[in-house]
This record gives sequence, structure tokens and C-alpha cells, in this order.
Amino acid sequence: MAIVDSQGRLFGKVSILDVGAALVILLVVFGIFIFPGASGSAQGTRQAVEVDVVVRGLSATNPKDVVKAGNTTNILVRKQPSGTAKLKEIKFLPRTVAAPQPDGTLKVFPDPRPELALTTDMMLTLANEVPIVDGTPVLGGEKVKVGTTIELDGPTYNFASSVVAIRIKKS
Repeated sequence: MAIVDSQGRLFGKVSILDVGAALVILLVVFGIFIFPGASGSAQGTRQAVEVDVVVRGLSATNPKDVVKAGNTTNILVRKQPSGTAKLKEIKFLPRTVAAPQPDGTLKVFPDPRPELALTTDMMLTLANEVPIVDGTPVLGGEKVKVGTTIELDGPTYNFASSVVAIRIKKS
């Protein structure tokens, strides 16, 4: 009696493909439960971090009523909830336009376009204590770096912003 017959069965009873599939399933189960890998949470040391984000073109009739310093906001990184942060400081940025002068110099004036009266640019400073992994703050399992787009979500607002500065406070 042959080990593998002409139809690909071991000892005439079990298909080689079935044995291969069973081995793959066993290896996957073994890999999941015996070697699960790193968990989703960051394992770095927790430190106080301040993150400056810029919000451009916020369309709100009165943005000072929408966001207030001292309030807490939810943070979403890549559309995933990534914790909360305190709004430490809010700076409203002026809308300006640069105008060249006849002598070759450049002067800055307030932007006269009426449609810009309904939009606001601002810089927010967010503060929280988060894990630091390899010198990079981690929010909700995602490393946050300069240039990362994050969403700020509160009871009356949700807007995208871009990280422009990160300060890790020494403890």
C-alpha cells in the first residue's frame, strides 16, 4: 500500500489538501494565543506634553463661544478616538494680505475681503499627560508628530487641525 495514492490521499483516507489546511489553521491559532505580539497600548513613560495645533478657515459666526480655554476636548487621530486634552491656550490669528509697495518693500494689511469675515484661523495649545515612546508622544496608540492631522471634537464642534509644535515637559 502506497503512502499517497493516485487521487492525492494519504493512506487512501485523508486528502493532502485537508492536512495542509488543518496545519495552517493550527499554526494560526498557535501564533495568536502563544505569541500574541505587542498590545495596542503604548508602554512608554508618561509625561506632560503640550501640542500646538492650527485650525484654518473655521466657519463659525462667533468662534469664541465655540471653543474656550480650560475646556476639555476629545482628540481623534486618523478617525480613531485617541483620548482627551485640555485646551490650555487659544490664539486667534489675524487674516492679513501682503501688498507690494512702489519702492519694492512689502506691507501687511488686514484682508479686506468680506467673505473672510465668517472664517477664523486660530492656534490652540493642548495639554495632557501621555506615554512617550522613542521620544514621540503617543495618543490612542498613534504616534503624533509635527504635521499629523488630528480632529478636535467637542459638544458643539468638530474640526480638523494640523500639529505645528510638540513640547515634552520634563518631569
